[in-house]
Amino acid sequence: QVQLVESGGGLVQPGGSLRLSCAASGSAYSLYTMGWYRQPPGKQRELVADITSGGSTNYADSVKGRFTISRDKNSVYLQMESLNTEDTAVYYCNVKIVLNNRILSEYWGQGTQVTVSS
Repeated sequence: QVQLVESGGGLVQPGGSLRLSCAASGSAYSLYTMGWYRQPPGKQRELVADITSGGSTNYADSVKGRFTISRDKNSVYLQMESLNTEDTAVYYCNVKIVLNNRILSEYWGQGTQVTVSS
């Protein structure tokens, strides 16, 4: 069982920045693909970005050039720049335990609210 603790959400004005952090428990972090999803009001949850244990990254088109995902062992970060109102959502940390390209298990954080508003 992997537990995830998120922090860093809040209220920010359009054009502003925020940094989300997520710390994962467990020692098998070399097998973790870590990422961030978000769920805007009234919409489905969607992938924002993820990063493999080898450092390969993947971004949603809507955040490319504005958001940067990074990790340090069992922690993952999302630096968000040039935020706009469409980025308003609950952001969830996600960890997948991946072995031989198979997802063995998946875990979610409790979610942190990001609100972009003037």
